[in-house]
Amino acid sequence: MKAREVKRQKLVDKYAEKRAALKAAGDYEGLQKLPKNASPVRLHNRCKLTGRPKGYMRQFGISRVTFREMANSGLIPGVKKASW
Repeated sequence: MKAREVKRQKLVDKYAEKRAALKAAGDYEGLQKLPKNASPVRLHNRCKLTGRPKGYMRQFGISRVTFREMANSGLIPGVKKASW
């Protein structure tokens, strides 16, 4: 799944200028002829380490599960378990 997301990202980057030009011109038939995966809407944030699609934390680029494991083992600088 991680490889599939990378492939989609490359397609989005490749067709970004062409999409913008077609959209500005209002050529919706031309947009439909582009590959489906060239649409940025089809991208999904995934954990960089595990590829988990849910519970993604944008600030760190990893899932909440991986974040917790790394934070508890002290691998993320400046993050510690709250206690009051």
